[in-house]
Amino acid sequence: MADALEVQIRDAAEADREAIRRVLEEAYGQYQSVLPPDGWEQYRENIVASVDSDKPTARIIALLDGEIVGSSLLFLSSEAAYGLPELDIQSPIIRLLAVSPKARGRGIATALIKENVRRAIELGASTLHLHTSDMMDSAVKLYERLGFERAYEKDIRKGETLVKSYRLHLQTTANL
Repeated sequence: MADALEVQIRDAAEADREAIRRVLEEAYGQYQSVLPPDGWEQYRENIVASVDSDKPTARIIALLDGEIVGSSLLFLSSEAAYGLPELDIQSPIIRLLAVSPKARGRGIATALIKENVRRAIELGASTLHLHTSDMMDSAVKLYERLGFERAYEKDIRKGETLVKSYRLHLQTTANL
């Protein structure tokens, strides 16, 4: 557990963008083998493009011994996060939570989630949302362990893929 103490969380700076792209590609690269080639390429392009988007309210990074090994984006609504105002999520949403494979198992994802929770509470939100799919089974287990619950009415269908919605009630986050 000593490694978890070395994790630093801060806002990303402009100079961090290339390192964030690298972490995103490393972290999400594991899904290349489960997606069709054209689906993977579109997914990868969307992930990488997110680094330059002006829509997140916060870009949060995790450093281990001074190296960027994790990142996440925080959006204020489903319109900002996905371009889906009809999803009607008017509270913060975590997107593209990523931890470099070489740094996994050290509490980095949990630290990033805790920072997103802290910021959502500062914004006065009562819930924090995220979306994921079954191919991200280890992430789903983490979210559920941290108290996120399914929000079926906010699911998104992308072709054959069901993108599942999860919600954390912020007044009950004592387990974080």
